[in-house]
Amino acid sequence: MSVDAHPTRPTSIAQLREVSQPPEVRLRANAEHWTASLYLRDLSPYLTWLLLRTSISANGVTGLMILVGWSTAAALLIPGIGGAALALVLGQLQMLVDCCDGEVARWRNTRSPAGVFLDKVGHYTTEALIPIALGIRAAGWPLEFPADFAWTSAGLALALLIVLNKALNDMVHVARANAGLEKLSDRKEEAVPSGRVIARLRRAARFVPFHRLYHSVELTIIIFAASVVGLFLPPLVAERWVLLILLPLALLALVGHFVAIMASKRVRS
Repeated sequence: MSVDAHPTRPTSIAQLREVSQPPEVRLRANAEHWTASLYLRDLSPYLTWLLLRTSISANGVTGLMILVGWSTAAALLIPGIGGAALALVLGQLQMLVDCCDGEVARWRNTRSPAGVFLDKVGHYTTEALIPIALGIRAAGWPLEFPADFAWTSAGLALALLIVLNKALNDMVHVARANAGLEKLSDRKEEAVPSGRVIARLRRAARFVPFHRLYHSVELTIIIFAASVVGLFLPPLVAERWVLLILLPLALLALVGHFVAIMASKRVRS
């Protein structure tokens, strides 16, 4: 069991930021979501301050993050724009809590593999449940089978593609560890493909970054926007079009991600 580096509560938000948000956290190229850089890291120390006044562990905070993520998907089962709006708010809240678990761990010096594992569970399950809920939402409620199998199956297929795409990054780390290679640094240069054609395609993807649409935050934003548009369309049309558009793009993102990894330094000894 590790000994707390800071057994007492922080005396100020500035002190908490200094310990829980070091430069190596704020400047991470790939691990930090854009919402964290935009505003969540500015808010998270205040929630972390409150959490440190309780006995909840860093892993307990991660468990809370998981529950908020599952609630995000469940909110989409509420018909109409109300459910989409609730999911949008909960998606942001999940990311806020996700910032806090690491901050609690860094303050108390209780970082562990279990915490990393739970974090992965939270993101994998949430980003799988949201498209499943979108498929049910697109089918309408109550469900009628077999007529609604097409939409629920499309949601399941989208969930599978998203999970596979996320798993590719973890497969890289597992492959390197099994090959006895050092851990990858969190630098953009590591992901740059060596082939000219693939590198150009990767740069072009920055202008139309559809491969970034499958995080829980982006998915809830898209679904909420579709619900707003859906106010002016027949019921379920907007949600169904979103599902039909996201599904082939997710397949393209998966294939592109795989090719980019194979062409990069990440899987080379």
